[in-house]
Amino acid sequence: MAGKNVIEINDSNFEQEVLKSDLPVLVDFWAPWCGPCRAIAPVVEELSNDYAGKLKVAKCNVDENPNTPARFGIRAIPTLILFKGGNVTEQITGAVAKSQIAAAVEKVVS
Repeated sequence: MAGKNVIEINDSNFEQEVLKSDLPVLVDFWAPWCGPCRAIAPVVEELSNDYAGKLKVAKCNVDENPNTPARFGIRAIPTLILFKGGNVTEQITGAVAKSQIAAAVEKVVS
């Protein structure tokens, strides 16, 4: 379940919410059955609060929305992709430390 600063995105609103966003966007590609995805969910939530107003944070359920992950060549989840101005700036796969994700975020919000 997404928190108040985390939006759920799908194949149909991805273009509008992510690629056309004025703010950089961190997209968490996940699935309900994925343990590591559940493990990083609180971290993604914290980042959405830490960077509120500077970063848009979104989650995309890969089971319900197969087109978007396919478009970005996602083979494993969780995968976090940072977009800025509609372009991929960073891709992080696996349940990594919050500091690693924050370091990538810092590059796009500064």
